[in-house]
Amino acid sequence: MDNATYVWYASYGSNMNRERFLCYIRGGQPEGAEIEEVGCSDPAHPIKETAHRLPFPLYFAQNSTRWQKKGVAFIGLTPLAGAYTYSRKYLITKEQFEDVVKQENNGLAFSIDIDDLKQRGRKAVLPSWYGTVLYAGEEEGFPIFTFTAKWKKEVPFHAPSFEYLRMIVKGLYVYVGLPQREIVTYLRDKPGVAGNITEEELWNLVNSMT
Repeated sequence: MDNATYVWYASYGSNMNRERFLCYIRGGQPEGAEIEEVGCSDPAHPIKETAHRLPFPLYFAQNSTRWQKKGVAFIGLTPLAGAYTYSRKYLITKEQFEDVVKQENNGLAFSIDIDDLKQRGRKAVLPSWYGTVLYAGEEEGFPIFTFTAKWKKEVPFHAPSFEYLRMIVKGLYVYVGLPQREIVTYLRDKPGVAGNITEEELWNLVNSMT
């Protein structure tokens, strides 16, 4: 490792799929997405990555132009007893993390103060959907960060597209290592999925991974 400052980025949506996440690192258009990403100024791959669980509830909301104008994944701002969200976390530089957040927020630039964020627990750094950075603890001496929306789930829930869900299912199956049945059980009751996407449709997505 060089003298760069490293942080863990804990992804919980389509970025759990490593192939999709690397489009944010090196640039490119993810499979199923409708926007090409510009990539980071530093295109180096993560130096380490591993499965993780975040203590925040998962839900789907808004209508994303990246994903067929359908709902996308968010997590709540505070831990919820009994709730968890599966994640794939990547050890990248602070500057790469800032570039990823910038791309998730339509190119809006910002800079984070790691010590300030660790003390606050979360901070709205940009006035946009994924503009709130959350501190989620430490591992191996590096802080774990992720990002979500600043609202507290007052926003209406919206179903995700099948293209977007396929990215998440692949992330859960290939990169988090969940069994097929657990993936279906995990997703079927999430706000935005429940009542909009059937268990049979989830099984079809899961079966397409094999």
